[in-house]
Parts: sequence; structure tokens; C-alpha cells
Amino acid sequence: MSNSEKKAASYAIIGFGKIGQALARAFARKGIEVAVATTRDPESFTAEATAIGPEIIPATLPEAVKADIIFLAVRFESHPDVAKALPNWQGKTIVDVTNAYGVTPEQMEGLPSARFVAKAFTGGKLVKGFNHLGAAILDQDPAVNGGKRVVFLTSDDDSAAAEISVLAENLGFAPVKLGGLSEGGLLVQAQGNSWGKLIFQDLVKF
Repeated sequence: MSNSEKKAASYAIIGFGKIGQALARAFARKGIEVAVATTRDPESFTAEATAIGPEIIPATLPEAVKADIIFLAVRFESHPDVAKALPNWQGKTIVDVTNAYGVTPEQMEGLPSARFVAKAFTGGKLVKGFNHLGAAILDQDPAVNGGKRVVFLTSDDDSAAAEISVLAENLGFAPVKLGGLSEGGLLVQAQGNSWGKLIFQDLVKF
């Protein structure tokens, strides 16, 4: 199959709180279709999805996890519930947008938060990203005074990082790769009562 014949990747956002809705607006701004789901019935958030734009498709969790690229925008504690939606995440890229603030290092078995999350998604490729900005900033148009708002990406899988980097650019952001989850991941993670050094840094690339 040639590159021109490859079908376009499909996207989903799991979690439709402030961060999930901010991500949905980023997709809608660029006219890119994305499924949105929570653990609840889609009818409970259809009105909010429709208000964002026709590109935002309310779905059930089993429908949403059929997507190729899945944004995990739930509370950190809820990620195992999402992981149970599939026995194997082979072929899927999961973008971990969670923040483990208030979760102790012991609860995460001493791992960086993204590596702890990755363990739950057997077979999947995980990229930590889009999590360092507060919802109010993430919600804004990433085009800023002729520059683009930076999003940090970190992954132990180079191909997955490259894939999400292209998507971030398509959404209008300036992706900056920080290396692996145990290195760069520590700069954009929360654990216990501390935040990584790059969390909340609102940077624009010109």
C-alpha cells in the first residue's frame, strides 16, 4: 500500500472535562473530525459536543477506542478504567494528557507517571503531551502574535512521538520533543505535591 493510499488516522478524546473540551476545540478549529467519549452515555454530553462544532462526534467508550490515536484526558485515577476497554492496545497511540498531582511516588511504584500509565495500556505506544498547559490556556487559539504555542511531547517510542508531533503541527501548535518518559517526562509530570519544571510554562515559538 503506498503512502497516498494509506487511510487517514482516526482520533478520539476520552474525557470531556475542561481539558477534553479544550482539545476538542483545537480539532474543531482545524476542521479535523474527532470522537469524544467518557465512561458515561454519550447523550449526557452531546449538547456540549454539538456546541463546539460538527467535527466533534459523541461516542461510547467502546466506539472511541477504535480510533488510531487516543487522547487520554481523564482524571489520573481513571486511566485504568479506560485501559480495560481493550484487552490489547496494539497499533494504538495513546496521548497521555493526565496529571498525577496528589498521587504519591509509592502509588506509582516509583515510576514516572507516564510510564505508570503506559503499563496499563498493554501493547500500545504512549506519548506524554498537551498536559503542561492549564485548560484555559490550552483552550485558546495556539496562533499567538505570529508564533505558535508550544506543546511538549515525550515518549519512549520515536515513531509515536513523530506521529503526534505531526498532529500537533496540524492542530496549529509548535511541538517540542523532550526525549524519553524517564528523562523529558519528568519535566512535564506532577507527582505528590510537586510539578515538573515545564508544567504551566506558556511558551510561544516564532
